[in-house]
This record gives sequence, C-alpha cells and structure tokens, in this order.
Amino acid sequence: MQTPSNPFKQALADKRAQIGFWVGLADSYSAEICAGAGFDWLLLDGEHAPNGLASVLQQAQAIAAYPGVNAIARVPLGHGEAGTALIKQFLDLGVQTILVPMVDTAAQAEAIVRAMRYPPGGIRGMGGARASRWGRYTDYPKSANEHVCLLVQAESREALANLDAIASVDGVDGIFIGPADLSASMGHVGNSDHPEVQAAIEDAFKRIAAAGKAPGILTPNEALARKYLELGALFVAVGLDTNMLARGTSALAAAFKGTAARPAAAGGTY
Repeated sequence: MQTPSNPFKQALADKRAQIGFWVGLADSYSAEICAGAGFDWLLLDGEHAPNGLASVLQQAQAIAAYPGVNAIARVPLGHGEAGTALIKQFLDLGVQTILVPMVDTAAQAEAIVRAMRYPPGGIRGMGGARASRWGRYTDYPKSANEHVCLLVQAESREALANLDAIASVDGVDGIFIGPADLSASMGHVGNSDHPEVQAAIEDAFKRIAAAGKAPGILTPNEALARKYLELGALFVAVGLDTNMLARGTSALAAAFKGTAARPAAAGGTY
C-alpha cells in the first residue's frame, strides 16, 4: 500500500481556493455532521478547544469517511521540545496538515519544519503509527515528508515585521493570519475590523503570495470572507461550529421568550 497524497496541499500548490470550517466542539459526532456539509477542510482546534490526542483521532476518523474533506489539526503550541513532541504525535495520528499558532520569526518556522520532517531533513521521530497504517504504507518513512503540509499563524506585530522571512522558509506551505490576536497586538483588542488591522491583513496577503506561499484566514462574516478570497486568500474558514451554535440557540430562545437575542460568543475569529 502506498502513502496517500495530501489533496489539501496539492490544492494550495495549484492555487485553488479551499473553503473550510472551524471545529471546536471537540466531539466526533458533531465533527461528522460538519464533514457532510461539503467543505474542503475542517480545522480540529487543539489550541482554544478542549481537544486532546484521543479526541482529535476520533474526529479525524469520522471525517475520513467523507471523501473530499481534509482534516487539519491545530496544535496548542509549536515551539521548543514540547511543541516538537506534540507535532510528532499529531502527525502520527494520520493528520497530514498541521496549523501552528503564534509563529513570530523565521527561526521558529524553521524549527517547526524540522519537527514536521523525518531525517535527514528534520527531527521527527521515526514511527508513524496510524499515519503509516502501522507499517502497511510501506513507503511511508521515505514519502511522508512530501505529503505533510505546514501552515503557520502570523498574528502579532512581530510576525508581520518578519513575514517575508517566515514566508521564505522552505517547508512552510501556507501562512494563516490570526485576526483576533493580530488586532490585540496592534492595540485594537476585539476589533479585527479596524481599518489599520484590515490594511495589515491585505498587505500580508500580498507579501505571502509574492513569496509563493498560500495566505489563509478565518472569518464568519460572509462579505469579508468573499473579500479575502478576492484578495488572494487560498484557504479561508468561513464559520465556526461554536459560534453558529451560540447564535442559533440564542436566537431560538429569544424568539419564544420575547427577549432580545443574546449576542454570539466572543472569539468569532482567531
């Protein structure tokens, strides 16, 4: 058996926009519901959701039953020995695409690339586990490096200052702009729509694309998502399960109780 290719990585290389959805409920049942919706990718959040290795595995298994949907996992951190170990474990689960938050420098990006790759190009521990189907993908040790996909998050003033260097790192496939943390870093806490923040995002897209890498972002605002796609974003998450559930339940309760709907939970963008 041969190691399967990574359709999401190939789509980014081909400059085909991929529409995604943020999955933060940490449950395989709800993840499977989302998998049947028709998105190109689902993000399993290990940073701001109560996900561990077991729950990420269960959700990835549920998503795998739906052809055309790619599971992406965000690790809680990617720097240092702890981050290296987490990346190895997430990859060993069989998740081919990893999103790493809070990447501020090219040196950090280079270290994460090494954590993603087997020697001699990296330091990922040999094993593979489910990723190699326990050795049934006989070529996995030699082919894994070409199929894994690394997305790093630029979400601070420091990251934007170093964006060109980060984008030039071989092994970084895409750069995700985190609007919430970026707006906070720029002095506009809770206001990612601020003109200064939006101008920074637009400039970042141009710089990422100029380096030959894929720009990405998350927004539940349909008009803004379409704008980002027009600006060249290649992987855009257009909603969050938690946000949709919060808005939907608040609106339903308000309709029957004759009260104003409670506002949606904060954190609509990451």
